[in-house]
Amino acid sequence: MPLIPEEPQIHESAQGPRATPASGRTAPTPRPVPGPRPAAPSRPGRPGPLRPAPPVQRAPRDVAAEPAPSGPAAGAATAVTPQLQLIPASVEGALDAAEEAVDLLLDSGRAPGDVLVITTGEQHPWAAHELSFGEASYWAQHDAGDDVFYTDATIAARAASRPVVVVAVNGGPEAAAVSALSLAHSRAGALLIVCGDPQRINSVLGAGV
Repeated sequence: MPLIPEEPQIHESAQGPRATPASGRTAPTPRPVPGPRPAAPSRPGRPGPLRPAPPVQRAPRDVAAEPAPSGPAAGAATAVTPQLQLIPASVEGALDAAEEAVDLLLDSGRAPGDVLVITTGEQHPWAAHELSFGEASYWAQHDAGDDVFYTDATIAARAASRPVVVVAVNGGPEAAAVSALSLAHSRAGALLIVCGDPQRINSVLGAGV
């Protein structure tokens, strides 16, 4: 009996040729599609448009608690009493005593412009000489304030205050002495020197001098 050739069996693994791209390239691996992006968190402190910060409320200063000014600035509030120094001298020697006092002041370091000299009687020779050129020139030197200035009781009211005032009680009427000493006390900033007879000075200013 002739043998009948067996039909070829098709195995499951033989499923035909795999499809390949026409170009001969391997198909690219598809990239994963990202999911929905979460909303960005809001930044703290910036919920909306920027606004200027409100002004800072500061407590008012306690003026009453501040210390009172001291030193030269306090002079406007409180009167300054100058130191008083009495140099005994006769009427004839009062002017010479005043000159010696001025020399000692300058030798100790006082600036010439710090000193004012007032006479109650005869004018100081310097004042008499300078007044001979006219009052304008005389008072211009006073206003310059760079040298010792000499004046007398009759015109001393025009003189400005200076740290040191020297009074020579060298005669003149009692009213001139009273006027000169009172004016000198108000013009002296730190030191008042009075040259003259202590008894006469005490009778004018009182026993406290």
